[in-house]
Amino acid sequence: MHIHILGICGTFMGGIAAIAKSLGHTVTGSDLNVYPPMSTQLEELGIKLMQGYDVSQLDPAPDMVVIGNAMSRGNPCVEYVLDKGLPYTSGPEWLKHNLLQNSWVLAVAGTHGKTTTASMLAWILEYAGLKPGFLIGGIVQNFGLSARVGETPFFVIEADEYDTAFFDKRSKFVHYLPRTLILNNLEFDHADIFEDLNAIKKQFHHLMRTLPSSGKVIWPQQDNALQAVVKQGCWSESETLGADWDYQLIKADGSEFTVLLNDQSQGTVKWQAFGEHNVKNAIMAIAAARHVGIAIPHSIAGLGEFISPKRRMELKADIANIKVYDDFAHHPTAITTTLAGLRAKVGDEKIIAILEPRSNTMKMGVHQHTLLASLVDANDVYLFEPDNLAWSLSEQAKQAEMVCLSNINEIIEQVVASAQPQQHILIMSNGGFNGLHDKLITALQHKFIQ
Repeated sequence: MHIHILGICGTFMGGIAAIAKSLGHTVTGSDLNVYPPMSTQLEELGIKLMQGYDVSQLDPAPDMVVIGNAMSRGNPCVEYVLDKGLPYTSGPEWLKHNLLQNSWVLAVAGTHGKTTTASMLAWILEYAGLKPGFLIGGIVQNFGLSARVGETPFFVIEADEYDTAFFDKRSKFVHYLPRTLILNNLEFDHADIFEDLNAIKKQFHHLMRTLPSSGKVIWPQQDNALQAVVKQGCWSESETLGADWDYQLIKADGSEFTVLLNDQSQGTVKWQAFGEHNVKNAIMAIAAARHVGIAIPHSIAGLGEFISPKRRMELKADIANIKVYDDFAHHPTAITTTLAGLRAKVGDEKIIAILEPRSNTMKMGVHQHTLLASLVDANDVYLFEPDNLAWSLSEQAKQAEMVCLSNINEIIEQVVASAQPQQHILIMSNGGFNGLHDKLITALQHKFIQ
């Protein structure tokens, strides 16, 4: 079958493309921005890519058009598909019918930590020899991939609450048919598609309704929003972090901790990751792995070899003992926990935070009153103010005595001018940040390595 994917270069749709190719389909696709690394990965798989949405790419007509959720009415290819009556579907729906229907799906949902937790879970299953399939919103460094079919019925998926497609406004995750479900946390986000927290709770409960009675949901007992979701109805087994599972930090930065089940020690995790939020993610992954029969000591051993996915506190460079990290944090809670984890790791050493408020929710100003407080663990803060913010970041930054600039080169100049050994530079953005990461590293190398 010939499958053509509109919006193929996003992480999720690129994963769909890789899976479709592995299942023996002929796959082509297009996107507005076709560029590495996703374009390189797809082309290496033998997938033909086209720049833009000229309707000539749909002649001759493919057997199925898979339409990404970034596509909207008015797009030339979308209009052509509808006018000509071509068969079409969404990425989540295609995945459901072509792979997930016959799989034991382990889904990871929540506002924060989905990519990291799903990566941990996939790696634990791999370490146990189960050779799972997975589709995750980031490059899992233990595999070097974001998606694969796998060799057993087990399939790990990052279950995103964002909408499915222009013709299906339900959350993506309602299509995934999980048997094992992790709910990491639940806060208000995605203000561009959700009116309020209750609207997101409704979608999470739609997901709960798809879980079979023989399935299991794992969630943190102290999360009030998830408590409300579960109280709406739960027809499956339930385990919680806080009642059934818990942990005890051995090192304050979370790099070593004891796993507790029913108040009994199950062993100690010693790993490369850090931050108490990642400890919680790990406990959830261990609990989910146990549901498919993996012994807790085996999961603990696997986590000892776990490498965090790209862009999740990824150490990009160490120049003259100045460490540069890249992190995807873009919500005040994620920013707070990321910085708290780094502070616990580095003690009193200086942390320089650089933030781009890039998410639609951030641009709309939904988090403007909590954003700056989330940066309290940084010694110096540099904020980038883009042209399309609906609120004044610079005014708030002035009151908080933080630096706010609208030019990334000026940010780089100021950071490099003050940078000294034994400092940590944390860059936070859910996008490319106009190449700031590499430009900053180059400037630091020029100053300190000549």
